[in-house]
Amino acid sequence: MSLQEGMTGLFPAEAEIPVNYRLSEPVEMNRFLLNGELRRWEGPMQEVFSPVCVRNGTDLSRKMIGRFPVMTEGDALAALAAAVEAYDSGRGKWPTMPVAARIECIQEFAWRMKEKRGEVVRLLMWEIGKSLKDSEKEFDRTVDYIIDTIDALKELDRVSSRFVVQQGIIGQIRRSPLGVTLCMGPYNYPLNETFTTLIPALIMGNTVLLKPPRHGILLFSPLLGAFHESFPPGVVNTLFGAGRTITPPLMSSGKVDVLAFIGSSKAADALQKEHPKMHRLRSVLGLEAKNPAIILPDADLDMSVEECLVGSLSFNGQRCTAIKIIFVHQSIAEKFVTSFAKAITALTYGMPWEPGVVITPLPEPGKPEYLSGLVADARRHGASVANEGGGSVRETFFYPALLYPVTAQMRIYTEEQFGPVIPVLPFSDISDPIEYITASEYGQQVSIFGHETTELANLIDPLVNQVSRVNINSQCQRGPDIFPFTGRKDSAVGTLSVSDALRAFSIRALVAARDSDQNKEIIRNIVREGKSNFLSTDFIL
Repeated sequence: MSLQEGMTGLFPAEAEIPVNYRLSEPVEMNRFLLNGELRRWEGPMQEVFSPVCVRNGTDLSRKMIGRFPVMTEGDALAALAAAVEAYDSGRGKWPTMPVAARIECIQEFAWRMKEKRGEVVRLLMWEIGKSLKDSEKEFDRTVDYIIDTIDALKELDRVSSRFVVQQGIIGQIRRSPLGVTLCMGPYNYPLNETFTTLIPALIMGNTVLLKPPRHGILLFSPLLGAFHESFPPGVVNTLFGAGRTITPPLMSSGKVDVLAFIGSSKAADALQKEHPKMHRLRSVLGLEAKNPAIILPDADLDMSVEECLVGSLSFNGQRCTAIKIIFVHQSIAEKFVTSFAKAITALTYGMPWEPGVVITPLPEPGKPEYLSGLVADARRHGASVANEGGGSVRETFFYPALLYPVTAQMRIYTEEQFGPVIPVLPFSDISDPIEYITASEYGQQVSIFGHETTELANLIDPLVNQVSRVNINSQCQRGPDIFPFTGRKDSAVGTLSVSDALRAFSIRALVAARDSDQNKEIIRNIVREGKSNFLSTDFIL
């Protein structure tokens, strides 16, 4: 079947959707969590349309899959008040709770969350067009992240259970929470990326305002009960609606202590500027990236193509860690592009539930038009689409476009496309990609493909001072989650490995006393009788 024929029959009729993956009815997300109560929403609702279009005769339309509350400034401030009250300047039940008890709450939540796996996976497919395989992987990886976070906190607690005696001072150093945290995740990993800030923020004793992304909001509906049953009142409060309406008043109140945001640097800057005391605001930010790959002349061509293919087109290239521009030595550039184009043709495209599918519809309205604009601009400046049918559009679906040769005059050279457009540039002097990385506004990762060790070493040493991760003969990626995930320049603030995230959402606090017999007896009495949750030698196995 030709690409044109495949594109024509791409979207299914309602009856052609497999029964196991159908939504029996739209998700009516008419509840929200406020101060420990699951309340019914009586206000206006926003309809959610899937990137999956449904065919009705010759007509195609995006399927309406649910509705969510459109909250107001007043609703947001009510949620903030609940979080502030629950934290109570660090005196609340949650921030003063023993670490072991907080862990039990997180474990309870994880257990309840796993019961909702099927519902969440189905909604991931329908809301953001993520393949069944990747949706299942996102859910399972999130559960694993929760378990790993618990284990990391246990280890941290064991290390912190000791007393230190230095220069006549007895001290115990532990970590304490920061306060009220606003958690805002991205649409491309609405579950996993949101939880990589939400879970460490919670487990360290902070109270949370949870604002899911607009695309990927319905999948939180099955989890509301788990939040409600697992945490004390006010510890988790949900916010739904337009971020531009409900987040500025939260920040301008000055009562948000931590901003955990994954999205654009422009939005992050705007949010931070709303805070009246920016110096008191702790920010943990995952932002844009334009990760390059550098293919050296001695690189294994087949392996380089395979890694760059996955690195640039997993989930349609909608990943901050995706490879978004490829520099190939001119001696192998033509061969690389030919092999890459052939590899794209071999990819399965279609609906999220179809076996082996890689390329699926895009959730953002207007995204196919934006990507088409990038392709048209590159063509005007001398590039060609190297793969057959590249850039073809059908409603919400955009077929990958491999652009070659790309130059600095093209928009795709600097803009983060966040979609299935792959720019390839030939180079003769290694200084060209190095200068590109140095001048870039972003500094997350780079992938280098080659074998000659001296040349690789000469690239590694300067590049680790420009990006946060240098990948050798492998794609850019996040994980394993014990590895630091961060970035330089406009790509990130803070680090989100499992252990680093615990530190990002807490601060070291110290109880100290002069080394005297009287103070030793006081400390022994407090510890022996378990009078303090902080000053304690108890640890969790």
